[in-house]
Amino acid sequence: MKSLSPTNIDYFDYNATHPPLRGLIEEAYSEYLEDFYNPSGATRFSLKNQGRIESVRKYFAELTNSPEKNIVFCSTGTEANYLLIRALRERFPETSAVIVSPFEHASMYSALSDHHFEMKVLSSDPSGTIDLEHLEELLKLEPLPIVCLHTGNETGVIQPTLAIKKLADRFQVDFLSDLMQGFGKTNLDFEHFSGFSFSSHKIGGGMGSALTGFKFPLEKYALFGGGNQENGHRAGTENLPAILSFRSASEFQIKHLIEKNKKLSQFRTMIETELETLGCKIIARDAPRVPNTSFILLPIEEIDFFLLGMEEKGIMISTGSSCKSRAREASASLIAMGYSKEESLRCIRISTGSFTTNEEVIRLTETIKELLTTFGNVG
Repeated sequence: MKSLSPTNIDYFDYNATHPPLRGLIEEAYSEYLEDFYNPSGATRFSLKNQGRIESVRKYFAELTNSPEKNIVFCSTGTEANYLLIRALRERFPETSAVIVSPFEHASMYSALSDHHFEMKVLSSDPSGTIDLEHLEELLKLEPLPIVCLHTGNETGVIQPTLAIKKLADRFQVDFLSDLMQGFGKTNLDFEHFSGFSFSSHKIGGGMGSALTGFKFPLEKYALFGGGNQENGHRAGTENLPAILSFRSASEFQIKHLIEKNKKLSQFRTMIETELETLGCKIIARDAPRVPNTSFILLPIEEIDFFLLGMEEKGIMISTGSSCKSRAREASASLIAMGYSKEESLRCIRISTGSFTTNEEVIRLTETIKELLTTFGNVG
């Protein structure tokens, strides 16, 4: 399966977006060019396309062990998180607060704030794992819904979802989880979650489709009106080719998960072993992590020049911070783990995936060594 990535770029930013699974996407859009009828229409051609969407809905419902009507397709991961919290608010209109991890995507915090939930933020240990004792203490004070992502966007740390689920069951509360960085990268037990969200472009299905799912009954919730699509939960014409690609990418990643993760685990060991010899620190090194992600604290101050140097060498990585108009901000995740603002601004994230090769990994480590030497930190 070929991607659309430029051949002159060594791509190590899979956590931002997975390069498109070209054949799958081309097939879906080729079909769309010939069979373009609006799924929301009343003609038999439209009904046929609505049936194709329902087939994908059934696939994800069976995959996640959820009721079909509780699988809602939308456009982005951010929208999926908003739908997740909108549903929570509809389910508990009088609930004033939730318990939330300190590692969520910004969209989750925004959704909670916009739906007027006070956030009781969990503490974390230095490895990036939530403090389960703190969670239990908060639940004893007041049984509140729990919002905790499965996999850290920056660190790749996998949270103890089984233990969270047991506490949620004990205190009879819902456990909602953003699965954006876990779906397609590790085996997920959907029995752990009352509600969840994940996105197509994170697994190579291209941009334009994501989903929210629930285990609990809920008849009414929507971010906006104007149509009865998605069982009344998400108005607007469905993105048929993106939804079809979503399923195809999911099937691809699940089919190749074991062999892919074996390869990526080897790459991670190669990368981290080499970088440690150069004075780099691996964040959350010994914590359970998805095999594709390394979060690295560099032994240099000139991080901006380092990143420019990597890009000039044709290697794409990312920082451990949010970029807004080119102004970097300290990683909230690292601050929660006890790192200083200065340290958080010296971190890079390396994330691999389906198309990463051994040759690319070698070039990556050699280039990092070259640049660190240039900046005077490696002899």
